[in-house]
Amino acid sequence: MSRSKRMGLQPVAQGAAVTQLELFFDLVVVFALTKVTDLAAEDTSAVNMLRALLVLAVMWWVWIAYSWLGNVVRADEGLARVAMFTAMGAAFIAALTIPEAFHDLPGGWSGPLVFALAYLVARLVHLGMFWLASTHDPQLRAQVVRWGLGSITIGTALLVVAETTTGATQIGLWIAAVVGDMAWTLFAGNGWRVNSAEHFSERYGLIVIVALGESIVSIGIGVAALPISWPITVGSLLGLAISGLLWWAYFDVAALSVAHALAAADGERRIKIARNCYTYWHFPMIVGVIALSLGLKKVLYYVGDSSHHRLTDALYGIPLFALYGGVALFLIGLVGGKAYATGEVTRSRVVAIVVLLALIPPAAALPALAALAILCAVLLLLIVWETVRFAAPRDEIRHGEHHR
Repeated sequence: MSRSKRMGLQPVAQGAAVTQLELFFDLVVVFALTKVTDLAAEDTSAVNMLRALLVLAVMWWVWIAYSWLGNVVRADEGLARVAMFTAMGAAFIAALTIPEAFHDLPGGWSGPLVFALAYLVARLVHLGMFWLASTHDPQLRAQVVRWGLGSITIGTALLVVAETTTGATQIGLWIAAVVGDMAWTLFAGNGWRVNSAEHFSERYGLIVIVALGESIVSIGIGVAALPISWPITVGSLLGLAISGLLWWAYFDVAALSVAHALAAADGERRIKIARNCYTYWHFPMIVGVIALSLGLKKVLYYVGDSSHHRLTDALYGIPLFALYGGVALFLIGLVGGKAYATGEVTRSRVVAIVVLLALIPPAAALPALAALAILCAVLLLLIVWETVRFAAPRDEIRHGEHHR
């Protein structure tokens, strides 16, 4: 009996769907995204925004590691199930310590070190499971060894060292850990496996929904202690509309186009689409949604807290840039991912990105609620234009031969 069979590992079949355990795993990610948004909202300085981005990148790297593993072996069978629960525990501890990832709070254990060690556990469990899953696949085994040697020594080890330092040195080591890990993964080879294109694309679609859900949660958190009023009602509905429009921008056509390209590809081309379009181009989308969440949180606080702000007060600085820039970054990720997979650049979205960035300076002179309404209007115009202008190709992608 082979080692993989003794461990109860079952390979993922072509056409397999996401398992319930993977959805359960994502609940930890929901919590982590909330903590990242809270970290960013505590202090809207540029340095703290960088810290929040770095923490988000580390948590993203934990999630993508198990998205790839779950496409090779079933996450809910045998030892893989134990590994998933272990990784959930490690990721949850890391998420709990996000407020202390850079600064240790008085009392208890060292928060930065606990964060780094929890991350290390999640990565080592992932590496060990891939080692077992590649028992009878020499190409995958070679890829795992090549990637693991660099990823653990560059990314994870540097992060552990970073948590024993402070100030600029600490941030520099964090940057080196994140950038080094991502770069090593990009250049470490294409010997991975994507057993089910359907599972892979569905997995990343679900994480986008998780992130968009965080943007909605941020609306509620932003006004939780405030009495309901018409500015809060209007602002909340505008924020919900923006999240819904981003959902439309992703799922209506773009996600399907990339998913079809992934399913049609094979060999190294399939691996490159999976890695570049999903692992990499989805990251700016997630960053964009978290930035949007920060902006929405600040807007709702501005319009709802009459004791500290007037309704005519403008949103400015980093919160405003997060609001508009977050949506722009989400669209950049969509355009880039689709362009790599299909070779097509969606020019209407490029125009929308330029318009959104150009609107940031004039929006700083407008009431926060007006700035939010303008952002919603730009997205609405984009979606209406694309739906009408590209009705025929849209119908073909959504209901054509791919679905027959």
